Amino acid sequence: MHDIRAIRENPAAFDAALALRNLPPVSSEILSLDADRRARIAAAEAAQAEQNKASKEAGAAKGRGDEAEFQRLRELVTAKKDETGQMQAEAAALDARLRDLLLGLPNLPLDSVPPGADENDNVEIRRWGAPRAFDFTPREHYEIEGARPGMDFETAAKLSGSRFVLLSGGVARIHRALAQFMLDLHTLEHDLTETWTPVLVLSEMMEGTGQLPKFGEDSYQTREGWWLIPTAEVTLTNIVNGSLIEHDYLPRRYVAHSQCFRSEAGSAGRDTAGMLRQHQFEKVEMVSITDAASGVAEHARMTRCAETVLERLGLPYRTMVLCGGDMGFGARITHDLEVWLPGQGKYREISSVSYCGDFQARRMNARYRPEAGGKPEFVHTLNGSGLAVGRTLIAVLENGQQEDGSVILPEALHPYLGGRTRLGADGRLA
Repeated sequence: MHDIRAIRENPAAFDAALALRNLPPVSSEILSLDADRRARIAAAEAAQAEQNKASKEAGAAKGRGDEAEFQRLRELVTAKKDETGQMQAEAAALDARLRDLLLGLPNLPLDSVPPGADENDNVEIRRWGAPRAFDFTPREHYEIEGARPGMDFETAAKLSGSRFVLLSGGVARIHRALAQFMLDLHTLEHDLTETWTPVLVLSEMMEGTGQLPKFGEDSYQTREGWWLIPTAEVTLTNIVNGSLIEHDYLPRRYVAHSQCFRSEAGSAGRDTAGMLRQHQFEKVEMVSITDAASGVAEHARMTRCAETVLERLGLPYRTMVLCGGDMGFGARITHDLEVWLPGQGKYREISSVSYCGDFQARRMNARYRPEAGGKPEFVHTLNGSGLAVGRTLIAVLENGQQEDGSVILPEALHPYLGGRTRLGADGRLA
């Protein structure tokens, strides 16, 4: 959500920021609606004042027995009451149109965001680890002999249709171990508070973080009206929905392991093989709630938390800053972590870490009292994957694969696997 006062004060800057997202200027439309709305409000207030004045004068006329004047003033009171109602109704309709327009506009990028149209214009800022040199042709995760027994797409399709997987045996345990490892790392070393949240939420919560109204087709809604969360960003961020909190409560840093659900409405034909793009998947999600001065530094901190997961697992990756045309709806700046997948011979996104400023907070009406006192301010929010569990499983399998179909597993996972270090070619842990 955008601050209408900021648009009034500097419409050119607002349009320039939208241009970085390759969007046309819209400030003139916003300001026209805003002016019409304010004019109706002023007209309603003027008519209300005239109604009150005429009502008072009618009482006086009745008191002195001037029936004709009394009737004239009564008619004026009725007319001004109707006019007030009409102006209020028109103002409310214009306000709804203005709100819908503002709700449909994405966040404004920071000045440091590079220009560009799509992922091809994203900028690499660093990389870690060297891709392994294989003495055989590396396979994709679903082709690795040791992974195939525990990765059943046919049964999942029978149960649920396409873009689902049924994990079992050693693969399922590695998947679970990855989530436990991530949670322990974030809670014990990164000072995040482990949180367990619902996966069904109200429409207001989806609107608060920006999934609604614009992206409803990307998520699933039940007949009862609940929405299945696309990520725990929705629930963790909305913890402060409608709240006024004290400054010393900040920053709040949450982490949650949850099921996530996405319709993948815009991904027809993309990544249909394997489990890279699923309707149901798991993520370990990080969310920070902070004050206005700390947001950029918190973004760097959160990015580092996600990078550390990959480094502990020994997975080569690169960190990208997304260009204006590739950023998500609610972000002011986003870092994507892309892990090396030898089966595809390319880096693929495994985490997006975004700083949203006060964009979500305005939608949620989430504020804090400044430490030095004064008027409450909107909190600033951040979110990031720490990491997507299924994609991390893919990376572990592909980077650790051996020519005989077995997989050597990262040392960091050994304690979570009862000391087992390898997924055998038969699909069993050893």
